[in-house]
Amino acid sequence: MKPTVCLVTPYLADAANGNWRTASRWARMLAGDCRVRVLRDWRADEGGRDALLLALHARRSAPSIAAFAAAHPGRPLVVALTGTDLYRDIHVDAAAQRSLALATRLIVLHELAPLDLPAVYRAKCVVSFQSCAARRPLAKTTRHLRALMVGHLRDEKDPATLMAAARRLRGRDDILIDHVGAALDPALADAARATMADCPRYRWLGARPHREVLARIQRAHLLVHASRMEGGAHVVIEAVRSGTPVVASRIAGNLGLLGADYPAVFEVGGAQGLAARLLQARDDPAMLPALRVHCEARAPLFDPAHERATLRAVVRQALEPTR
Repeated sequence: MKPTVCLVTPYLADAANGNWRTASRWARMLAGDCRVRVLRDWRADEGGRDALLLALHARRSAPSIAAFAAAHPGRPLVVALTGTDLYRDIHVDAAAQRSLALATRLIVLHELAPLDLPAVYRAKCVVSFQSCAARRPLAKTTRHLRALMVGHLRDEKDPATLMAAARRLRGRDDILIDHVGAALDPALADAARATMADCPRYRWLGARPHREVLARIQRAHLLVHASRMEGGAHVVIEAVRSGTPVVASRIAGNLGLLGADYPAVFEVGGAQGLAARLLQARDDPAMLPALRVHCEARAPLFDPAHERATLRAVVRQALEPTR
């Protein structure tokens, strides 16, 4: 009989965000080995047969992690860490810190992340790159440069830096900037509308269906990823697997996907640096081909077969002592 795994995620399908897409993908990848239940919260009165808890988010899933550990102290507990876990919560939040201590295994989503964990927990840490299907690179127009940012309007994604860069580039008719993301912060939504009024070549498009977002990534010359904190952004992986180079903020969550030596980075909050990278991408004919070579070298890391094998191995090894 297949063991039952409860996969806890703070966001379900109605959120249509990265946490949900990760949970949904992992459930499919584990389905051949396990019965998988995907829930927002684990409850002792409903989860007595769960052989393992796999929890996304050390802080947001902390009540489920604590409840499972108390009800089944001998059973394995795997915790996957997000960017806000790694770069904020595990350093200041007692519940997130307890989740690290209770976990039998920790999953992180980029290759530099283990260095951001307290040393005592690194031995139980596994890097599992997220994945997506490869998409055929498209030929791009030479009439202009189209840069695309995909990220909801919230501070962690730093849309303000993109808007400030757009203002610096308002005199360049040949650099177009599209921005996809829901208005989670009303003040940032107001700022996006004001930027559109002042900069006709910046367009805030709001939330868009995932299929449309993938098509826009495929058609763009560049993906801009300006985040202040990330655990390993799936949109960066989608760009790499589409043959679309990335211009990214210099944070571990980006360099842990793109490579520590990735050349097209700018400092966090650096609108001038971002604008300079976009100007270089438009004016230097060698830049985009060079970035494509970097991204092509990283693309195999994000193959679904690689993620599936890593995830199945983590769960299988965690379950071995309990079988």
